[in-house]
Amino acid sequence: MLTRMIDLGDAQADLRELISLVLEGTEIILTEDSTPLARLVPISAKTSRQVGLDAGAIQISDDFDEPLPDEFWT
Repeated sequence: MLTRMIDLGDAQADLRELISLVLEGTEIILTEDSTPLARLVPISAKTSRQVGLDAGAIQISDDFDEPLPDEFWT
């Protein structure tokens, strides 16, 4: 992957071009006075989540929604 370092002031003027480069696979690092500030990367495709992967990982007590005893508050 090709990486380009672009000064923040230049990036503001060339934003459309930078977006095109990012979509083509170029990593863009935005800098200010040669200090890296941010990285432009494409948004990855949303992955579908699989139901039930954490089944059984959490247990809820039967008395979960019961009022707490008075001694809890003292």
